[in-house]
This record gives sequence, structure tokens and C-alpha cells, in this order.
Amino acid sequence: MTDVLGVLVITRNGDRSEFYQDPKTYEPAFTESTPLGAAESFQLGSFLRSVYLSSSSPSYIAGMKPDLVDTHEVHIHAKAGGEGPVIFDSAIALLQGLFPPNIKNKITLANETTVTAPLGGYQYVPIETVEPANDRSLEPWTNCPAFEEHISEVYGSSEFKATAKAAQPFFGAVRDYVFGRPTTLENAWNIYDYVNTELIHNKTYAHRLPPTLVEQARGLADYHENAIFSDKDIGGIGNLAGRTILHSVLNSLQRIAFNGDPLQLLLIETSYHPFISLFHMLEIVKENPELAAIPNYASALAFELRRGPPPEDRDFLRIKFKNGTNDNFQTYHAFGHKADIPVTEFIYRIENYAITSQKQWAAACSVGYHDPYLHIGSHNGATSTVFAVCAAIVFAGVFALAKFVKRSRAAKKQYIHLADDEARVPAQQAAPMTEKGRLPL
Repeated sequence: MTDVLGVLVITRNGDRSEFYQDPKTYEPAFTESTPLGAAESFQLGSFLRSVYLSSSSPSYIAGMKPDLVDTHEVHIHAKAGGEGPVIFDSAIALLQGLFPPNIKNKITLANETTVTAPLGGYQYVPIETVEPANDRSLEPWTNCPAFEEHISEVYGSSEFKATAKAAQPFFGAVRDYVFGRPTTLENAWNIYDYVNTELIHNKTYAHRLPPTLVEQARGLADYHENAIFSDKDIGGIGNLAGRTILHSVLNSLQRIAFNGDPLQLLLIETSYHPFISLFHMLEIVKENPELAAIPNYASALAFELRRGPPPEDRDFLRIKFKNGTNDNFQTYHAFGHKADIPVTEFIYRIENYAITSQKQWAAACSVGYHDPYLHIGSHNGATSTVFAVCAAIVFAGVFALAKFVKRSRAAKKQYIHLADDEARVPAQQAAPMTEKGRLPL
């Protein structure tokens, strides 16, 4: 019998075109996915299927339906900011591998006609996009003054300056291959991303690029991103990317552990940033310093909720990481443990550092709190006419929504995203739940 009760998997998007990020603010530029990126994500989805949805796998999720997706058991979130279009495309490609077309995906109509979904039973799995304008869980670092100050402090540190000085020979050598892009350590991400993208997609460039330049560029980019997206203090601003996504990790573990919620697999498709922060927050980099770096395309970080071995009456958490398409899952241990960590200890040690609301995010970023759901259109260009029309639509929607809310109020509702404190349903209002695992509260 399998020991896996459920899994949260955080995945990185696949290959894409060049992706510029402002070195001072991390404001993103446009990028788009490639067929290679789709293939990488599809391969990752097929891999996850073989691990968690195959009854012959030792990590098969107990009770999961492997053939036809049950949207009560499986939830998918995809980051919409930054590389958003690429991340959404990667999520679709991953799901094609995770839940491939199946001829059982059909329906019999009243006239006894049987209709199979297109493409041999293609499975359309809903994806919830996470927009940074109203949910900071997957992109908390943009428009965050405290994080921008953190970036400035990193750039001003003696260690950063010493590394920049030592890297001058590389910057001199790479200058002719980045075509006017600033060759500084502050711009290390953009240098590496350009060189790596051209090396993958431009045959002429690949034939002319001198040996070791891309490896040197990757090493400096790893150093740069690790310095920006980590912090000596577990609750520091450098770990902001990990602190916001951590809310989803903890919430999903609690949902999986009880019969009152059918969730068994939560997949979060996002960018590379939170991987770095989480590895630091969970103290995994202390024993595995190679993880203090940018994860490869189509990487996956899994949190498996497992039954404890007899006579243990607690549930445990196993953490696995797969660094790109050429790697397999490797098991890593949090907080210095030499084996799986009890879920109760994991939650106890980390929950106080999770950012669970927009107000907490605003406080961490040193900005005045405001409710983004109240913003209608542009701050500068909204006319009174547009406002009146939008207001009319809102009020009309309120009446339609009132009946739905009345019917649904008794049902339990959980939200992964970072909503306003007042907007979230208090825990004591949730319907009583029976225990699925053995996770004590």
C-alpha cells in the first residue's frame, strides 16, 4: 500500500525567448514560449504522471484517479506576472503529459449518441492564473520598496563588489557577444539569459561563442540571483518569494490531510525565484550548496505528505527536487533532519514566516495597504462615465451573486491566494472535517 496521501508540486516553466528583468526593480519585459519549452514541460508532466499517478509506483498517491482527471482532486495554479504567458503555456503542456488524451473522456447524449472529446479524448484541466495585481503569492518582489532597498544593499556589499572586481576578465571577454548590453555584475542575469538563449536558438551564435563563456555567465548569474532571493534571516525581505508561496504549501498540506477536502494534488507553475528562497528558508542549502542557484527549465520541487511508518502515529513530509529534464527526483531534508520531517514540526518551524494576506505583504514591503480589488481601470485615465458604467455592472453583479452566496455559505471554501484578511473565511466558520491522515492539530 502506498504511503503518499497527497502532493504539492512547484514547477518552473520551460524554455522561452530572452527574458529581461530590470536589475534594480526586477520589472519584467515581454517573453514568449518556444516549442522546446513546451516539450520540456510535457516531459515533466509525463514524469510526474509516472511517479504519482501510476499504481505501480512506490510514490503513487493513494486513491487518485489516474485516467480521467477529477478536478476536485487536482488543482492547478499558474503565475500570470513576469513570464506569465510562458508559464501558462508551460502549465498546459505539463498537463498534456500529466493527463494525456483518453478515449474514456466521452459523454452519451439523450439521443444515445456518444461523443468523445477532440484529439482522441483531450482532457481540459482548469488552470487558475495568479495575477500580481490582486494576488502577491507568486510575484511579491515587484512594486515592493523594501525589496528594492534589499537589492541596493546587495549591490553595495563588500562581497558583491569583490566578486564584481574578480569577474572583470569575464565581462571584458563577453562584451562582444552581448551587443551593447551592460557588462556588469548587476546585470548578470540578463547577460546569462541572453547568451544562453542565443546559444540554444541561434546556430551562428552557437558556432562563434568561445568555450566556457556560457558556464561563466551561468556561475555569475547563480551568484547574483542567490544573493537577491535569499536572506540571512529566515523572515528577511530577501526570502520574500518563499514567504508568500509558503502559504500555499502549508494550506495545501492541511487540506490534503483531512477528508473534508478532496484535494490530493496541487500543482503550482511559476518562475525560478521562489525555489531559491525556499531552499534557504528550509536550510536545505546548508547541506546542499549547489541548490543556491537558478533551477533549470522544467524543474520540480515536490512536498509529499506521507503516512508515518508503524508504529508511528504521525504523518511526515518528504521533500524532493528534480533539476530540469535531465535529472530525476532527489530527496532533500529540511532543518538538518536526516530523514523525513514530521509535518507538525515542519508547520511549527515555518508557519510564522509565511505571508498570508495582502496586508502582511504590504507591511513587509513598507507600502501603504490598499485593496487592489477596488481599482477600476487606470489610476490616471478613468473618466466618470467609465466609472459609472463599471459601478452599474458591479451593483448588478451583487444582486446575482447574493443568491449564490446564500446557497453556498454552508460549504467550506479555502483560498490559496493572498486575500485581504477581512475577505478570508475565518477557520472557525469552516464545516467540521474528519481526519484523512493522522496529522494532529
